[in-house]
Amino acid sequence: MNILITICARGGSKGIPGKNIKILNGKPLLHYSLELALAFTFKYGGDVQISTDSDEILRCAMELGYATDYLRPAVLATDKAGKIDAIRDCFNFAEKKNKKEYDYIIDLDVTAPLRNMIDLERALEMIQENPVALNIFSVNHANRNPYFNMVEKNETGFVSVVKPNLGFKSRQEAPEVYDMNASFYIYRRRFFTEDWQISTTSFSLAYVMPHICFDLDEPHDFIVMEIMMRENLLCFNL
Repeated sequence: MNILITICARGGSKGIPGKNIKILNGKPLLHYSLELALAFTFKYGGDVQISTDSDEILRCAMELGYATDYLRPAVLATDKAGKIDAIRDCFNFAEKKNKKEYDYIIDLDVTAPLRNMIDLERALEMIQENPVALNIFSVNHANRNPYFNMVEKNETGFVSVVKPNLGFKSRQEAPEVYDMNASFYIYRRRFFTEDWQISTTSFSLAYVMPHICFDLDEPHDFIVMEIMMRENLLCFNL
């Protein structure tokens, strides 16, 4: 089984300048994902491919002994560029350079580092057990439910529940829904060779994380995550 782990990290960030290499609890944010990627490939074999347009990010990766001659094309490094396209480009590069076909591509999101080896192992087992599945991605139980307490504005200007309520009188009665936390995605090779464009397909699985995980979008997110790490409030081992 050939595995490629991709880590996409653009140099630009409007919300948090230098986000991907910003220090979080004593080390660059990038290192949390890269350390796990290197540990996973050491244990199971495989390759790691970072996709970035930033020399500074590559220098940060070299602190862990990682180096690559791949540089993300400028057209894939804009705010509007899709991540699937970025992953596909570095996947194609890695297959050509390493002269192999990857069975699975594991993408680790730098800004959602609260995952560990066990999460990746269990998710990989899930997709291996379902040959029809194209991919699997990490989720958490949602705090809001579109059947019960999420609304959207309709054509009349009023709001209505996002999904038909069907008579649910409490959120507990409604179907269970999840938040995609963007921490990791695992794709079968054919996801990219068949040119799928979005990660939510008709053949997607969800890995429900048994612990907290959230994305770092705003400056206060860094503060919250750092406090949780420093005070050992995560309830699991990174």
